[in-house]
Amino acid sequence: MSKKHIPSVTVNYKQTGGSTTSNELGMRAMQEQAYEKRGEQYLLIKSPPASGKSRALMFIALDKLNKQGVKKAIVAVPEKSIGSSFANEPLTRFGFYYDWEMVPKWNLCNSPGEDGSKVNSVKSFLESDDQILVCTHSTFRFAIERFGVDVFDDCLLAIDEFHHVSADEDNVLGMQLKQFVARDKVHIVALTGSYFRGDANPVLLPEDEAKFETVTYTYYDQLNGYEYLKTLNIGYYFYSGAYAEDIMQVLNPEEKTIIHIPNVNSRESMGDKIKEVNHIMHELGEWQGVDVQTGFHLIKTESGRILKVADLVDDDATKRNKVSAALKLPEAKKNKDHVDIIIALGMAKEGFDWIWCEHALTVGYRSSLTEIVQIIGRATRDAPNKTHARFTNLIAEPDAAEETVTDAVNDTLKAISASLLMEQVLAPKFNFVPKRADSKPDTNYDYGEDGYNPDKCNVGVNKETGQYQIEIKGLTEPKSVDAQRICKEDLNEVIAAFAQDKHTVGRGLFDEETVPEELTQVRMGKIIKDKYPDLDAEDQEAVRQHAIAALNLTQQAKKILNNDTDIEAKGNTALIDGVRKFAMDVRDLDVDWIDSINPFSEAYSILSKAMNEQSLKAMAQVIAGRKPNLTLDEARELAKRALKFKRERGRLPDIKSPDAWEQRMAEGIAFLARLKSEQANG
Repeated sequence: MSKKHIPSVTVNYKQTGGSTTSNELGMRAMQEQAYEKRGEQYLLIKSPPASGKSRALMFIALDKLNKQGVKKAIVAVPEKSIGSSFANEPLTRFGFYYDWEMVPKWNLCNSPGEDGSKVNSVKSFLESDDQILVCTHSTFRFAIERFGVDVFDDCLLAIDEFHHVSADEDNVLGMQLKQFVARDKVHIVALTGSYFRGDANPVLLPEDEAKFETVTYTYYDQLNGYEYLKTLNIGYYFYSGAYAEDIMQVLNPEEKTIIHIPNVNSRESMGDKIKEVNHIMHELGEWQGVDVQTGFHLIKTESGRILKVADLVDDDATKRNKVSAALKLPEAKKNKDHVDIIIALGMAKEGFDWIWCEHALTVGYRSSLTEIVQIIGRATRDAPNKTHARFTNLIAEPDAAEETVTDAVNDTLKAISASLLMEQVLAPKFNFVPKRADSKPDTNYDYGEDGYNPDKCNVGVNKETGQYQIEIKGLTEPKSVDAQRICKEDLNEVIAAFAQDKHTVGRGLFDEETVPEELTQVRMGKIIKDKYPDLDAEDQEAVRQHAIAALNLTQQAKKILNNDTDIEAKGNTALIDGVRKFAMDVRDLDVDWIDSINPFSEAYSILSKAMNEQSLKAMAQVIAGRKPNLTLDEARELAKRALKFKRERGRLPDIKSPDAWEQRMAEGIAFLARLKSEQANG
């Protein structure tokens, strides 16, 4: 079988240097945005890895401690290694008013704590005159359980990697946070590089999240403002057999690479993680021994080059600690050739900082989008002469002959979902506005050489921010504050819920009888109802329209790039170019037209190039076997859409119509009529 590495999306950025340039207070762009909101009691900072969230918190915390009457600042991080991000910083040297200084014993990620108890140290800190403490999430949870929430009154509580929190009742920190918000006597700053969770539970309940002021700094904002990094490629590659046999088809020894091997319980695992590491090193070249100082393996390639390979998989604590320590040396940041390849299993993800990483290679699907965002973040650091970065997901191809074919199909659907979502994360921000007879141009946007046309749907571009303003006929505007916030800040979270619904993705990809509106209106409508039950019907519809518009606009832009050409030949064409061309080619956008597009059609065209015919058939058969009958909720949603159809056209949908969507709406009405008749007849 001939296999290809098929990129899902390649994005080029402008290298403006804006996200790495500091102002007179020593703040980069994201930090300046966050600092402007420093007076807020509850602040949620959503910003990609490497954008400077730790220092942003320092600026905000120091202002609260010195000017806002806050007595103490407690920073909670998910694991001890991330505590180093909050080490002392001489911020006055770069123009700020205060330095970030912490007494060493209050960095509980390093110190043993009083009498060996870090929880007791939290109480001692609260009773001391010192102002800053750093601890793990678990230490913070136990301290709250032991001492209650009231002892933290007048403190700033900063929760790093906030996506670890959940509104689920089983999530202790999530429930404790709810108590703090209810008591309303602390300040909270929540920081996250990815607000997605891999499960169905929200990070915050809508009523609690509404109390937070949000600072959103996107991947596009960050990467567009880098000095060196210009291109980011997200791709997946299918293989059969043992992954170690195929890994060199996607692993370039000349690139600085982090390889995340699969969990031992996953389908992709070869059953012995140590042998897997040895196999990868064998594929790279001839083993020359181990460097005494660093513990790195030395591998001689065919070209004669000596690769330094860091093994973070080995269970021998002495060896692994030596390698970990070597990766934290100052040389790792200063010297590009300090290490060449890192092989890890559960490590080198969240908070791991290796600026030279050019390729994040992950074997096996990852069920959590958060984990994928964190892994990609390892490769998106800006570094001198590093112009290109990529993320590759190596996935086992479904085999109809395997007993685990259903699991394989599920894994593949999840990988495709993650790819779709990352495209949304990497795209510029779309601001949708309704097109009306009296619509006027917005001075913040450039409408091209011909300017604003009052008779057409216009697309404007803000060249400073990279944001697009797109006019759409028939677009419903959000009315409530919550709905406006969702449309402005959280469309990617809505799209995440939609794209992670296996039923939706499977039918969109492999069920030829599926009508696009069943996905865009019925399925998305249900997901939004479940996700935001407190919004009224009009606001739910507004959120639905905005989310589908964002998803389908990105997919149509990608289709323009890939249409009638070999996708690999277009590898260095930016997604943004596709958005621009789409904007020129399709000027009269309306909601009904957007709803009539299958959001997964372009993903299927890429999948069909990446996977062999037998695997595609195996997936289609599994999806066909799951095809459900019409549910009551779906029938009700179809009937609701049928009433809208009747208002617009003066008649109900016809079940014999040649239009598939009209047929489907009529089926919904017929389903409810049968149900009503059956109930009436007992």
